[in-house]
Amino acid sequence: MPRLSSATFPVALPRTAALAVGLALLLTGCQGGSPPGLQTSESGSTTVSPTSSSAVPAASATSSAPSPSAVYKPADAKGKAQNVPVPVMPELAKENSKAGLEAFIGYWYAQLSYVGETGDMSSWLPLISQDCRLCLRLQESGEDGYIDGRWLVGGKISVPVVEVLWRADSVQSAKVQVIQQQIDYYNADGSVGRSSSEASNDAFALFATYVDGSWIVVDLGVIS
Repeated sequence: MPRLSSATFPVALPRTAALAVGLALLLTGCQGGSPPGLQTSESGSTTVSPTSSSAVPAASATSSAPSPSAVYKPADAKGKAQNVPVPVMPELAKENSKAGLEAFIGYWYAQLSYVGETGDMSSWLPLISQDCRLCLRLQESGEDGYIDGRWLVGGKISVPVVEVLWRADSVQSAKVQVIQQQIDYYNADGSVGRSSSEASNDAFALFATYVDGSWIVVDLGVIS
C-alpha cells in the first residue's frame, strides 16, 4: 500500500491564527493514499521540542496491576507484543470543552498506537465516524497488519502538540503533531513481510464532534 503523505513537520507548532488556513487543506489532504499498517505518513524522523502551549493529558494504562507472568513485552522479530497496556480515557476527555477535546485527541492516538501493537480495535472503532475516509483506511491497514498471523514491530505513536481551534460550532478542529516510530512487518512464519516504513513526524488536521456525551472523529488528514 502507498504511504499517506510526504509532508514533514520539522519544528514544534506555535499557537497561531494560521491554524485555520492549514485546517482548510484537510478536505484535499485526506482524499489520496492508503496508509500501510497504520503508518501515518511518508517522512523521515525529525527531532522536535514540543511547545508548552498545549499540554496533552496522557492516556493512562489499565489500573489493574499485571502479575509477574504478565509483563509487557514489545513486539520483535521473534513474535508479537505481549501484555500491552490498554490506554484508559482520562475523565477530562469526556468533557465538551477545549481542554476536553485536547485530552480526547491524546487518548484517540494512544488507542491508535495500541491498535498498531495488538491489532485490537475494539476501543478505537467507537471513536470514529464511518464518514471519516482516512479513519476507515487506518482500520483497513490495522486489519491487514494482523491478518493470517502477521504482526508489526514498532510504529508507536506520540502526539506532543495539539492545537484546538475552538469555535461555537458543532464540529471542532485541531492541528496535531503526530510522531510515529519506524514500522517493520512480519509474516506468521517469521519472515519479513515487506520493506520497513520509515519513522515520521507530521502535522495532521483532525475534526471531531461531541455526540451523546462523547467525542467522535469525523475527518482527518495531513496538512501539507
